[in-house]
Amino acid sequence: MTDTNQQPQLDCPQCGKTITWSEKYPERPFCSQRCRELDFGAWATESYYIPGEPTWVEEMEDDDMDENTRRYNG
Repeated sequence: MTDTNQQPQLDCPQCGKTITWSEKYPERPFCSQRCRELDFGAWATESYYIPGEPTWVEEMEDDDMDENTRRYNG
């Protein structure tokens, strides 16, 4: 028989530590603020990305692009 009150367990996506989905881990699904911030940093520096064409750039007029966007798109 399974305990229906048991909280689910999962692995931190950053370090792999097993945590319980509970108030004990307010940064869930991460085990800590450090792991959450490391993950955010990876997205911010484009270490993680969702593949595909950057369609939002195609919709922009050249005058609307800032210097960083022009450099990124050639």
